Amino acid sequence: MDLPILPPDYRPSEKEPYMSSLQLAYFRAKLMQWKSELLNESEDTLAALQEQSLSTPEAVERASMETDHALELRARDRARKLINKIDKAIVRIDADEYGYCEESGEPIGLGRLEARPIATMSVEAQERHERAEKLHRDERRMT
Repeated sequence: MDLPILPPDYRPSEKEPYMSSLQLAYFRAKLMQWKSELLNESEDTLAALQEQSLSTPEAVERASMETDHALELRARDRARKLINKIDKAIVRIDADEYGYCEESGEPIGLGRLEARPIATMSVEAQERHERAEKLHRDERRMT
C-alpha cells in the first residue's frame, strides 16, 4: 500500500474517515520511530555491556554488575518482544487491517492507538480478555 507523505504537524482527527491513508501513514511513521528508538537503545546497551568487565576483583562489585547485566538483558528481551509487536502492527497497516479489533472487527479508536499503537483489541475486548485470563489463572491456582 502506498501511503501519502505526512504534513509535519499532522495529527489524526475524529473528523476524518477512520483509518484514512493519512492516519495509516501517521501510525506507520509512529511505529517506525518507536522501533528505531528501541533498536538504538538496544545497541547502546550492548555497547555498554561490552565495555564493562566482569573480571572485577571484588566479589560484591562483581555480583552487583552481574545483577545489573541480568536486568539489562531482561529489558532487552522485553524490547525484542515489543519490536516483534511493532513489526506485526506495520504488517497490519500494509494489509489495510490496522486499527480494527481482532476479536470484534470494530474500530479500536484513535485515542487508544495514539496511546498504544500496537493495540490489537478495543478497550472492551481487551478488558474481556484480561478478565477471562485472570479467571483462568485463578482456576489453575485452585486446582
